[in-house]
Amino acid sequence: MSRPVPVCLDDLSAAAASLLPPDVWGYVAGGAGDESTVHLNTEALRGVRLVPRVLADVSERSTRGELLRDDSAMPLAIAPMAYQKLLHPDGENAMARAAKRAEVPFVLPMLSSVALEEVAAVGGPLWLQLYWLRDRGQTRELIQRAEAAGVAALMLTADMPVMGRRLRDLRCGFGLPEHIHAANFAAEQNAAAREHHEGNSAIAGHTALTFDPSLNWSDVEWLRSQTRLPLVVKGVLHPQDATRAVAAGADAVVVSNHGGRQFDRSVPGTAVLTQVRHAVGDRCTVLFDGGIRSGSDILCALALGADAVLLGRPALWALAVGAEETVAEALELLRAELDTAMAITGCRSLADARALTVLD
Repeated sequence: MSRPVPVCLDDLSAAAASLLPPDVWGYVAGGAGDESTVHLNTEALRGVRLVPRVLADVSERSTRGELLRDDSAMPLAIAPMAYQKLLHPDGENAMARAAKRAEVPFVLPMLSSVALEEVAAVGGPLWLQLYWLRDRGQTRELIQRAEAAGVAALMLTADMPVMGRRLRDLRCGFGLPEHIHAANFAAEQNAAAREHHEGNSAIAGHTALTFDPSLNWSDVEWLRSQTRLPLVVKGVLHPQDATRAVAAGADAVVVSNHGGRQFDRSVPGTAVLTQVRHAVGDRCTVLFDGGIRSGSDILCALALGADAVLLGRPALWALAVGAEETVAEALELLRAELDTAMAITGCRSLADARALTVLD
C-alpha cells in the first residue's frame, strides 16, 4: 500500500510518531520542562494576523531570493538537528539531497551522524552549525574542515551553555544506540552519549563534557577572526544581543528559543522578532526559528521582520516517514503554500511580503 501524500506538514507528525521508537520520538518532539514553550511557538505564529492587499496583479510572482550570498528557491533553510540517523539510516545525507533538490540551504548539525565531508559531497548549499567546544583547537579544526569541504556559512548556536532539562529524555534515560555517533568527532568522545541510565540523559551528559559554558562575546569575535565565511549567531531573543552580535562581526542572527528545548518559560520568537529587526536594521540578515509549520507561517515571519526562516521538527518527521523523497515533498509543499499565501495577500515578491501590515 502506498503511503498517503501529506497535504500539510502536520500530517507527517502522526505518521512519524507511529514509526519511531517511543524514546526517539520523545527526543524529537520533546522540549524543556513542561514543554510550554514548544507549544507556545506554534500558537504564537498562528495568532499573527496580516492585513492582505488586493488588486495587486499577482499573475506573476516569485518566492525566490538571496540568502547569505546565495540564491534560494524560497526564504528557508533546514535547521541544524543532531543525530539524524536516529530517524532514518540515510540520516543527514538524505536531508542534504532533499535540500539540494529544493534549492535551499541545509544547516549540518555539529553533532551530525554523518561526517561533514560526506554530506558536503552531496553538492547542495551547506552551512555548518557550531557549538562552543571546550577544546578551541578542535573548533578551529572543524572550521578548517568546513572551509576545505566547501561549506557556505557557519552558524554558532549561542543559547546552549548547558542543556535544558528535557523531561522525556530523563524519564527514559535516553542515549544513543551503538550504531549512531557524532561522526565529526573521535570515537572516545562519543562514549558518554551511550550511557543509558534511568533518570539521566546521556545526551545531556555528553554535551556537559564537550561544550564550554564560558562562551561569551569575545569568543564570537575570535570565531569571526578565524574565517571569511558568513557567520550566523543562533539563539538571539533580546534586541541588545542582536546588536552585539553585529558588532562582533556576525553576518546574520537567528531569532530562536531553540524550539522550546532549552528554557520552558522563554518568549516565543514572534514576540521579539520585530524589535530585533528594528535594532539591527539592514546591517545583518535576520532569520527566524521556532514553530514553522506552513507557508502562511513563513509569510507571517517575513512580515514581522525576518529575511528567512529555519525549518526544524517537520523536516525530521519527513525524514522518518520517507527519507529524501518525503523531505523533498515537504519542502515543495511549503514553497507551494507560501506562493499561495503570497498571491492571496497581494504579494508578488518577498519584498512585498515583508511590507505587509501585521495587526497589533
